[in-house]
Amino acid sequence: MTKKIKRTFSPEFKLECALLVVDKGYSYRQACEAMNVGSSTLEPWVRQLKKVILPIISGHATK
Repeated sequence: MTKKIKRTFSPEFKLECALLVVDKGYSYRQACEAMNVGSSTLEPWVRQLKKVILPIISGHATK
């Protein structure tokens, strides 16, 4: 049995992937295929973008 290697991703890559869904209108499936990541990897990045980064950019951050 071969050992699965855990991939690590830079913050810039995560943002780029999440922006495909949030900003460019890609479906999760399209973004996953385009960036070669799984949906269980992409979903938390999109959630984080929507919850943390977008409110800061739009000036509606909660304290």
